Amino acid sequence: HKPVAVCGNQELRHGIVLAKNQLAKQCGIKTGDAIWQARQKAPGLVVVPPNFPLYMKFSQLVRSIYLQYTPHVESFGLDEAWLDLTQPGITLERGRIIAEELRRRVKEEVGLTVSIGVSWNKIFAKLGSDMKKPDATTVITRENFRDKVWPLPVTDLLFVGRASSQVLGQYGVRTIGDLAAFGREPLTELLGKMGGQLYDYAAGLEHSPVVPARALPPPKSIGNSITFRRNLVGPEDIRTGVALLSDSVAARLRKHAMRCATVQVTIRDPDFRNICRQKRLDIPICTSTELSRAAMELIRESWNMNAPIRLLAITGQNLVPEDQAAEQMDLFLAQTAPRRERREQLERAVDGIRGKF
Repeated sequence: HKPVAVCGNQELRHGIVLAKNQLAKQCGIKTGDAIWQARQKAPGLVVVPPNFPLYMKFSQLVRSIYLQYTPHVESFGLDEAWLDLTQPGITLERGRIIAEELRRRVKEEVGLTVSIGVSWNKIFAKLGSDMKKPDATTVITRENFRDKVWPLPVTDLLFVGRASSQVLGQYGVRTIGDLAAFGREPLTELLGKMGGQLYDYAAGLEHSPVVPARALPPPKSIGNSITFRRNLVGPEDIRTGVALLSDSVAARLRKHAMRCATVQVTIRDPDFRNICRQKRLDIPICTSTELSRAAMELIRESWNMNAPIRLLAITGQNLVPEDQAAEQMDLFLAQTAPRRERREQLERAVDGIRGKF
């Protein structure tokens, strides 16, 4: 019965709204608002810190219920998922009955309320789940979607962000119906490939499959970023930040059995100005030592080492599977290969220790 928001840590300079309840939403609070902005909108706002282990626990509990109905479950963040119930004899009405059963079971067994959208495609199912909250089922059919969906603001459609909505607004596109009426070719000319995709979403032509995590394609890049508690200043500070990020990225590369052939570094200064630099590597790598070395070379070449850094990101790109990471063996590489292999074995041993303890 109070406006509540989950917010990041201001001392760590992560002081934004991560999630909010319905009362906070009604006060105009949005995800991404600074905490001071949120307090202005709702003076009695209750702010609580995030608890990711708890969220993961409940996410897995709810997912275990979903999996009793279908193996085709695609997660969309921690608290949303698509379920594909398609099979002979399953109509949208049958889907609504299953949705009601799911809502009841999640409430009784886990203690959470869920809102569910039932439709023939993922976009409208997602839209339906957002239409009535916190505990409801909305069915969007081929017969009623024009009446239910088209009057909604265009920003309610998945993947219509602030920038694209501003562009669309300049052409009088304010509702999802306006978007459908605009036409595929004009939207493609205006927004590129995404324009044609948004037209399909609005017109009910989207038909992408529900993809369980085990069937997802391998990642195209793996990266981590940190907004530091204080600005990094000087070579030692920067080396420490780079080492921390490289360790995380390298461990994830090994977890996915991938190596990166390109390293990218992104730097943000205290005035929120960004620079981004990348370099191609002689051989694909997956160790923190080599990632750190490449990242530091990029930073030295493009940054004043005594200038303050607010945020740092390191990303491995042009990923290749370990078993396909062929090396061009010249004299130098032949001499350094044993040392590189030992380093990789050491880091894999550390992965195992972390996993165990």
